Amino acid sequence: MTVERVGVSFEPELLEGFDALIKKKRYTNRSEAIRDLVRRSLIEASVEEDDGEVLGTLTYIYNHHEGDVNNRLLEHQHGHHHEILFTTHVHMDRDMCLEVLIVKGSAAKVRGLADNIKAIKGVKHGELVITTRDI
Repeated sequence: MTVERVGVSFEPELLEGFDALIKKKRYTNRSEAIRDLVRRSLIEASVEEDDGEVLGTLTYIYNHHEGDVNNRLLEHQHGHHHEILFTTHVHMDRDMCLEVLIVKGSAAKVRGLADNIKAIKGVKHGELVITTRDI
C-alpha cells in the first residue's frame, strides 16, 4: 500500500490535547490517530445519506415491567425483520434487560427502527452505532 505524506499545523494547546488523547487511546503515533479520525468522519458522512446501506448495532436497556414494553419491542422487531440479522437478550436484574440488535439495511430504515425502539415507554437508554463497508 502506498501512502502520501501531508502536513498538518496545530495550535500548541490543540496539539497538547491531541497528544494526550493519543496516549489515552494507545495509538502508536499521530499519523494513525489522524487516519482513524478521518476514517470516522468519512463513515459518518457516508451513513448520513438515507439511501446508503449500513451495518451496525442497536443496544438498549429497558424495564420489562413497564407498560406494554415487551409487546411493543417485539412488534417493532418483527416489523423490521429484514433489517435485523441477530438479537441477544441479557437479564441485568429482576427488572432491567439489555438487548442488542445487529442490523443491516438502508440507513433510513435502520434509523427508523432505532428511533421507534428508543421512544417506547420503558426503554431507558438506547444507542445506535452504524457503519458502512465502503470505507
